Amino acid sequence: MSARVLVGVKRVIDYAVKIRVKPDNSGVVTDGVKHSMNPFCEIAVEEAVKLKEKKLIKEVVVVSCGPQQVQETIRTALAMGADRGIHVEVSGKDSDTLGPLQVSKILAALAKKEDARLVILGKQAIDDDCNQTGQMTAALLDWPQGTFASEVVLEGDKLKVVREVDGGLETVRLRMPAVVTADLRLNTPRYATLPNIMKAKKKKIDVVKPSDLGVDLTSRLEVLRVDEPPQRQAGVKVETVEDLLSKLKEAGRI
Repeated sequence: MSARVLVGVKRVIDYAVKIRVKPDNSGVVTDGVKHSMNPFCEIAVEEAVKLKEKKLIKEVVVVSCGPQQVQETIRTALAMGADRGIHVEVSGKDSDTLGPLQVSKILAALAKKEDARLVILGKQAIDDDCNQTGQMTAALLDWPQGTFASEVVLEGDKLKVVREVDGGLETVRLRMPAVVTADLRLNTPRYATLPNIMKAKKKKIDVVKPSDLGVDLTSRLEVLRVDEPPQRQAGVKVETVEDLLSKLKEAGRI
């Protein structure tokens, strides 16, 4: 199949890092903190590469929005098997306020420009947990969407997607072009090998600006304050049901 797949990848604070709030409560500390690719984006890249390995698509293009450092994230995706990258350069205050709507507009514009038949994204990012970009991108493109995918099967010009929903699993069939968001159980991302890391350094990364795509980055949201979650109070062990009821009455719970 001659289809091209566009995969969005996001640079986030590494999942193993303890998050610290800035003293002025304007956000979280990012300077000097380890960053990596969003885990759900890794799953999206893996799924696209697997489709290419099965010769169901011809090219995997990864895109990331942000400052110069996001090129490291793009290189990681290229080392996993993607063919080329696109860095949408967003820096300064625009980078701090970049949200799902702005990213969706960028992805929609790139999907049209690259003539992509499929857009695969992680279902959400672990930093903001918005779970909005895939849905907004599909709406802007007026394409069908298969969110929370745990299985993706390409069947000619159609796509069978098994979705993880509250009640179990739901299977939908989409007519391409389409947007898919990857859930945790879709696959297990591969580790980039040293030879592939070296090859990735030679792969092409195009740098574009949002204005080149006709996208306005003006944010409609304002973050008023960021606070750490309150510390959890220590629990109390009780010996009998009567003691439990007494404690609950003292706390005003019953």
